[in-house]
Amino acid sequence: MSEAVNAPPDLHYLIEHQVWARLHEDGTASVGITALGIRLSGEIYMARPKGVGVAVVQGGTLAVVELAKSIVAVKSAVSGTVIGVNAELADRPQLVHQDPYGRGWLARVRLADFERDRTQLVHGVAVAQAMAAHARLYADER
Repeated sequence: MSEAVNAPPDLHYLIEHQVWARLHEDGTASVGITALGIRLSGEIYMARPKGVGVAVVQGGTLAVVELAKSIVAVKSAVSGTVIGVNAELADRPQLVHQDPYGRGWLARVRLADFERDRTQLVHGVAVAQAMAAHARLYADER
């Protein structure tokens, strides 16, 4: 289970939807899917973030991904406006698997109200325990 709960504590996580946000000093955040989310979903064959200029809300759709047998909406960890997308994913969607917290990010969002979003996010030392609990819940559903 240690692989399933791999989650850097410096990121902010919307555990319910297995997505993360990395805050940047310029009032933006990079957003992606957690390693656990990828492990629970299966291999991603296509990742398509919303376009630049599109407003997203925390818990609302940020991207769609194609899995082996379905297309799934990826939720946003934060609210704001998409200001950039990871163009590398068009040709290399496997980056989401290979480097979920680095080169596998989905979109960059100009934050609308991070203080409001923060109440739903897990950060720091609580991350490992929250991820482990989510993994257990999923295992119990199977």
